[in-house]
Amino acid sequence: MCGIIGAVAQRNVVPILIEGLRRLEYRGYDSAGLVVVNDELHCVRSTGRVESLARLVREQDAQGMLGIAYTRWATHGVPAERNAPPHLSDDAFAVVHNGIIENHESLRRQLEKAGYEFLSDTDTEVIVHLVHLYYRESNDLLAAVQACIALLKGAYAMAVVCRHEPARMVCVRLGNPLLIGQCIED
Repeated sequence: MCGIIGAVAQRNVVPILIEGLRRLEYRGYDSAGLVVVNDELHCVRSTGRVESLARLVREQDAQGMLGIAYTRWATHGVPAERNAPPHLSDDAFAVVHNGIIENHESLRRQLEKAGYEFLSDTDTEVIVHLVHLYYRESNDLLAAVQACIALLKGAYAMAVVCRHEPARMVCVRLGNPLLIGQCIED
C-alpha cells in the first residue's frame, strides 16, 4: 500500500521522513522517495526497500526543514525509478499522491498540448504539472492546488510543496484514502 509522510520543523526533517517511511514499510511497496525544500527542491527516489533510499539520502546529504515522502505500490506505470514518487514539475513543484486520478489520460493530453513533458507513466505527474500551470496564474500554492483539484476525478490524498514557498505544504484529501496525522518526536 501507498503512504504519505509530511514534516515541517525548525530542524532537518529528513530523519523524520525516513522514520515515517520505515513505519510504513510493513505495508509493502515497490518504491519510495522524498523531497525537501530549501532554496531548491532536493528529490531522492529509489526502488526497493527504505534502506536503499536512506543510503542515497545520506550520500546526497539531503537536508531541509520542510519535506514530503512516499511509499508507492504501483497502480499506473511499472515499478521503476522514473515512476517512483515524488513527482516534480519545473524543478519547483513536488507532489506525492495516494489514490487514482480517473481522468488522468485526458488531462495528460491537455498538458502535453500546453508543452508539458511527462517523465513517468503515473497519474500523479498530471497533478504536479497542473499545480505548476495554475501557479503561473496565481503565484499562490494553495490557490494553484485548489484550481488543480477542481479538475481531478477520483479518490485521493496528496501533499504538495513548492520551492517558491519554502515554508508551506498543502495537503488535500477527497474520498476514501485514509489520512492520519501523528506527531513524531525524537
